[in-house]
Amino acid sequence: MNFEKYHALGNDYLVLEPSECSQPLAENEIIKICHRNFGLGSDGILLGPSLTTEADFGLRILNPDGSEAEKSGNGLRIFARYLRDQGKVGVEPFSIHTLGGIVTCEVTSDASVISVEMGKVSFHSDEIPVDVEGHPREVLDESIEAAGQKLQYYAATIGNPHCVVPVDKVDRAFACDIGPILENHSNFPNRTNVQFLEVLDRNNIRIEIWERGAGYTLASGSSSSAAGAVARKMGACDDNITVHMPGGKIELRIDDEFNVTMTGSATRVGSMTLDSECLVGR
Repeated sequence: MNFEKYHALGNDYLVLEPSECSQPLAENEIIKICHRNFGLGSDGILLGPSLTTEADFGLRILNPDGSEAEKSGNGLRIFARYLRDQGKVGVEPFSIHTLGGIVTCEVTSDASVISVEMGKVSFHSDEIPVDVEGHPREVLDESIEAAGQKLQYYAATIGNPHCVVPVDKVDRAFACDIGPILENHSNFPNRTNVQFLEVLDRNNIRIEIWERGAGYTLASGSSSSAAGAVARKMGACDDNITVHMPGGKIELRIDDEFNVTMTGSATRVGSMTLDSECLVGR
């Protein structure tokens, strides 16, 4: 199988055209391909473009644990860059269908900047989903326990679930300790992505990310979108927000209805060919 590898601020994906697969990838095959010692190594596989009547292109996003993600902001920027590199799109906007909804993308003439209209963030428990006591509601500044610690969190969805924890100062070790506990917390029936949010000023935030199905991640577009929307919901930030992550920066525009436009880069790494031997045995 032939793959194209890209990264978006250190968050790397393998792009695989469906025609390269004689049959659907099994969960154990996805795990092996993404493994950084026993496979090609990546934070996931972008399977596309696939045929769809709902948008210009269809895309499936496969996590390195073999599960499937509804949406990925970095994955979408990478896929948009791939489509441009393959000559399938030009400078005009185009649409991509994901399990988390349809997004509109646009790539600059030199392919250095990709914009994605990520959709509208919701904080409502039924839409995320989040199990809450009492009646369904927006989940804002509520308590959650992890590793014996009581934390305050906001829940959000932009087509995939997020748990945003405001902190005084982000810390990678804390994200790696608490992230997996929150990812699998009983409040989230479909598991969740986790962001630890530090507000720097009215237009800047910093986050550390624990991604559902992938673990600690250097950058994430959907996580940036969710955390930025929470910062706006808190009243701590204005509509233009720069998100600072270990892998780099993403620019957000979040309107009063919490519709998010994300802008950032995607970098081509190279072509990779997987030998069938990799998928045999251990």
